[in-house]
Amino acid sequence: MGSMRLDRFLKEQGIAARSELKKIIKKGRVKVDGRVCTDPGFHVDPETSRVTLDDTPVEYRRYVYLMLNKPAGVLTATTDMSARTVLDLLPEKYRRMEVFPVGRLDKDTEGLLLITNNGSLAHELLSPKKRVPKLYEAHLDRYPGDETIEAFRKGVVINDEFTALPAGLRFISLDPVIAHVEVYEGKFHQVKRMFRAVGAEVTYLKRLKMGKLELDENLRPGEYRELTEEEKALIGAE
Repeated sequence: MGSMRLDRFLKEQGIAARSELKKIIKKGRVKVDGRVCTDPGFHVDPETSRVTLDDTPVEYRRYVYLMLNKPAGVLTATTDMSARTVLDLLPEKYRRMEVFPVGRLDKDTEGLLLITNNGSLAHELLSPKKRVPKLYEAHLDRYPGDETIEAFRKGVVINDEFTALPAGLRFISLDPVIAHVEVYEGKFHQVKRMFRAVGAEVTYLKRLKMGKLELDENLRPGEYRELTEEEKALIGAE
């Protein structure tokens, strides 16, 4: 990675908006390699320069990865004029780092949602060609029959225009009816539409896994944390 402006360096770490950073730098609160720097345009090397703010080291991270246990009733979007979004659940620090959700969960769906600012990785995880599996837990209003497993395995016909890719299905309870579904694409209301096509309605839906990344069940709905190094390796993150 090449050099970058000091204000950009600090902005990408979520310190403050660029306009505020210019004021912070000009007040002499930032040091580069031990020397006060009052020039927002001064170039630093993210890998070798030692940058401090109020004598506290600022570690440069190009990307950030967050695991969110998305609650029901929140939109998977970056902004919305009338509804609460998943980014509203995060501190301003991360929003300043221009993070976004990887894929989407329906408003009333809960569970694992990866949030990052790494666009290349997001593309890899979402591309149908990569066939990254997503595992869901679905609660149903009725048992649609043993033949449903084979129907999902072959690919459920939703309508004349859309046949779902083959998916894995396993019933883990029949009273109440609870199933685990593994899909390789993410069409609008896909899991719900697949079950509706075989005569059952989804009453509750939660995503448990994305690829090898598993939801931390210690996270309550609405809570988040950064991925561990081991978890980042599972999804091929830098």
